[in-house]
Amino acid sequence: MKTVSFTKMSDGTEDDYAFLAKHEAEYAKGLPNRIMSALEGLRNSLAGYKIDRLEHSLQTATRAERDGADVDWIVSALVHDIGDDLAPFNHDSLAANILRPYVREECAWVVQHHGIFQYKYYADKIGLDPDARDKYKDHPNYNAAVRFCEKWDQTSFDPDYESFDLEHFRPMVEAVFTREAWSRQT
Repeated sequence: MKTVSFTKMSDGTEDDYAFLAKHEAEYAKGLPNRIMSALEGLRNSLAGYKIDRLEHSLQTATRAERDGADVDWIVSALVHDIGDDLAPFNHDSLAANILRPYVREECAWVVQHHGIFQYKYYADKIGLDPDARDKYKDHPNYNAAVRFCEKWDQTSFDPDYESFDLEHFRPMVEAVFTREAWSRQT
């Protein structure tokens, strides 16, 4: 079988779906390389900052690693803005949904909400509420999001900071994105 027999999913057979499952499993093995390519693509995205979005991501992940964070946090820090190109107004949700099957929920939640937590540092300058994150103050991951933004994300726009290069993070990206999906959920 080179392709499935159906043109409507409802007409698919067990053989069709077994065939597709093999293709999907093989395709999933390439996810780490696609993540690395998407990160590399941040090199030429959103202008105006002193550094490009890739360097911002590298700085955030480097700070996490130097702070003693585990691999879930380091990869989450690296990938947290991967959605900037395709989802400029909800990049955090896109990144969180990429991460969610592979990292613990705390990390995915923080990435999903980091945009509103970052308001603390600039929202008053653009007419928004810098305390908008307070609506989550009773959430169990609130303090983790505060730490993520304060220590790693909002400080990572420095052209003089010496971050690790993207290849440094490849083994971590491979370790995380080759896990069995949803195996880290608690």
